[in-house]
Amino acid sequence: MSPDTSPHAPSPWRPGDEPDLDRTIAYRVPRTAANEAHTVRLPSWTEPEEIGPATVPGPAAPPAGRDRRGRGWILALVAAVLVGVVGGGVWAASKLSGGGAQPQDVLPANAIAYVRLDLDPSAGQKLALFGIARKFSATREAFDGDDPRKALVTALQKGEPGLSKADYARDVEPWLGDRAGLAVLPADGGGDPVGALAVQVKDEAAARTGIAKMGLDGGKGGLAFREGYAIIAMSQKLADEYVKAAPLSGEPRFAADLDALGEPGVLSFWMDVEKVADAGWSEVAATPVLRQIRGMRLAGALRFSGDYAELAGITRGGTAAPGRPEPVKIGELPASTVAAASISGLGDLLREQWPSVEQSASGSGGEMVRQALAEARTQYGLSLPDDLATLLGRSLTLALDEQDLDGGQPRVGAVLTTDTAKARDVVDRLKGHLNGMERSAGIATAEGDGRFVIASTQEYADALNGGGTLGESETFRLTVPDAANATYAVYADLDRLEKLYLDSLNGQGRADAEKLRAVGLSGTHGEDGSTFALRLVFN
Repeated sequence: MSPDTSPHAPSPWRPGDEPDLDRTIAYRVPRTAANEAHTVRLPSWTEPEEIGPATVPGPAAPPAGRDRRGRGWILALVAAVLVGVVGGGVWAASKLSGGGAQPQDVLPANAIAYVRLDLDPSAGQKLALFGIARKFSATREAFDGDDPRKALVTALQKGEPGLSKADYARDVEPWLGDRAGLAVLPADGGGDPVGALAVQVKDEAAARTGIAKMGLDGGKGGLAFREGYAIIAMSQKLADEYVKAAPLSGEPRFAADLDALGEPGVLSFWMDVEKVADAGWSEVAATPVLRQIRGMRLAGALRFSGDYAELAGITRGGTAAPGRPEPVKIGELPASTVAAASISGLGDLLREQWPSVEQSASGSGGEMVRQALAEARTQYGLSLPDDLATLLGRSLTLALDEQDLDGGQPRVGAVLTTDTAKARDVVDRLKGHLNGMERSAGIATAEGDGRFVIASTQEYADALNGGGTLGESETFRLTVPDAANATYAVYADLDRLEKLYLDSLNGQGRADAEKLRAVGLSGTHGEDGSTFALRLVFN
């Protein structure tokens, strides 16, 4: 039902936001009421959340002292989903969406780096995070209750003795919100960058007292408040300046990068790579190899699904090579593949960067590089960089097969998309050199239709040359998203590889390892920047 025809009260969300509740949280910020207090007391993790004019119905509270696990926000999430689906109330669904101000809305726009932690993300992120955390022994206890903030503060107290004076229930829980952000800012007059911390608060007065107990007193730093956040800085002067500054969320490049990133998940980060390098490592940023970072920005997010955890990111700006490499063909490997790595464009990249390689070899400390290049030319008869670029090809895919995995000779191979005649010539020269040393080269080859295969056995070389259906595997598709368009990808099927290491584990370590299904890294790179996604998939 559209907002115009809904019998319910007008939605607090901006027009156009209602049809898509899975959009980035930044798009789902409630409009502030005219009479809203400067600091709003947020509901605690164990309080029932409001759904429309009423509260979430639930069972009666257990007697004091009994386990309350399962109540609180988990019940609110389930009930609100039902209300949102059955009743169509957008406001009800918004209680699951992690709306409200984010740390980037209160930290200064001149930040050169930023990290955000959100323990009140969208509903799907909350449920997936808790479900995954409770699978493993290392995190099960911390996520056993309904309040991950307590688990976080407890962990911080263990690492910082100065925080141990504060009692969570008395000094922290009454005021601590669900979000925090750290900005790295340029120092006035140059020098090392400084940090500014934004912590969401429910009660300013309680926050002042609690933060002082946690060590911010006696002139050790500055504290100010802005839009429901405590801003903690190196000095009171800086804290006062930060709460008056234009917000980072209004910086056009930052906003565009987060828009391109999408769902910010539980943790997200952003960095102006060039400015960070200039601020802390100016001598490194001046080196020829790292000149490509000029103008580059990096953004990423840690996200969760019911089946996997994902660290995803993008880069924008910088000096990119012209064009875009062709997609890799990792999905065309045999279905029996248990591990693989594939990347496009290495041959062209080697030719482009070869002058830098030779420059490094001729400089001080380049003795090892000079020796390796000389050995490749004299002992193996390679013409550099051309022969090496031929072997790297337009794309290079390495593969490990399940057959004979734990035997004496595992089946390994490489599939090259390259000039097959040139590749055959290079491999024949290498084989001739090895055979001349009175030892078998142990290299099998196959070729066809622009594809050259090198493998440990002829049987496996023929299997790789014939292609396969790895890309149709459910595990592969979940682990390597959008593999058909990826320009690089790495994949490991842990369920089938665990025979190599599971017997060396016991007890809880073995149980944890058995919950890991697969791991993959994939993405794209080209003129418009790059993307990456690192996924750990669970059973």
